[in-house]
Amino acid sequence: MTTITRDTATGSADIVVLGIFAADLVFQADRLPTIGETLFGRAFSIGSGGKGSNQAIAAARAGGRVGLITRIGADTFGDLARSVWQAEGIIADAISIDPAQATGAAFIFVSAATGDNAILVTPGAAGRISTADVAAAGSMIADAKVFVTQLEQPVDAALAGLEAARQAGVVTIFNPAPAVAVPDMIWRYCDWTTPNETEAAALSGVAVDSVDGAFHAADALGRRGVRNVLITLGEKGALLCGEAGTALFPPLAGATVVDTTGAGDAFNAGLAVALAEGRSAEDAIRFATAVAGLSVGRPGASASMPARTEIEAALERVPSPIWMTRPEEDLIFSTG
Repeated sequence: MTTITRDTATGSADIVVLGIFAADLVFQADRLPTIGETLFGRAFSIGSGGKGSNQAIAAARAGGRVGLITRIGADTFGDLARSVWQAEGIIADAISIDPAQATGAAFIFVSAATGDNAILVTPGAAGRISTADVAAAGSMIADAKVFVTQLEQPVDAALAGLEAARQAGVVTIFNPAPAVAVPDMIWRYCDWTTPNETEAAALSGVAVDSVDGAFHAADALGRRGVRNVLITLGEKGALLCGEAGTALFPPLAGATVVDTTGAGDAFNAGLAVALAEGRSAEDAIRFATAVAGLSVGRPGASASMPARTEIEAALERVPSPIWMTRPEEDLIFSTG
């Protein structure tokens, strides 16, 4: 029988993140090689990654008190994860160490020309995150203000976390990345869902090749029970369709794109911190926009996440949203 041990650091968290850690093996090159081809890269680095870990670290740097639910192996990459979390002040009550599985890892290709990326993830031990892990962290979830999860760990664990959080009155953020098949019931537990263009298209069945397409995809997801759909559109910004109305949020002005790895994680973390602080939907999305805009100006995933002082200064460069309907009209979504 596999013995699972848990880190012993304790505390209460305003934000709880369920997700994976993966050691990021980052290769920068002009292009990806084809099968059978060998290319020289321009740069290489090893860092901490995985959407759950990235979001937890970004939220902590942005001023949140953060707990993480995950699994790692008893190996070198696991040691790296624990040292990073300790340095960032991540609450470790629900972090399990599985000696029978390797810690997750990710191959990340970064284009030297554009900063865009392509990622291959092997979750490792985190691929065995279970509903039992979620249940064991029940009190941490119930005591939080915001719960965040994604889909790099098993879907049933994400569903259990969202359901537990909703039942406890905790605000839920579901970042459906990568886009995989999910049960329809998952949407009813989502206060917020934050897909990118590709994920929104895959989940809604609507092509997202324009802002108008994003609107129709958001409408389709909203009709499944999500209270607020927030589709990130890269250099176009983000489209909100939800309880506050429908609006396009432009990106951070003057942002320089070096590496987009982790940008979505930065955005979700910023949103979680701002919502935990009781900010309005508009202010929370502008805060998230600042966090993401700063992160793309630096290489790496968790290494690129900005500090609170940087975020506060950057808020002056976040444009006001363009409302497409008055907030009180709420034409698409039920507020019930």
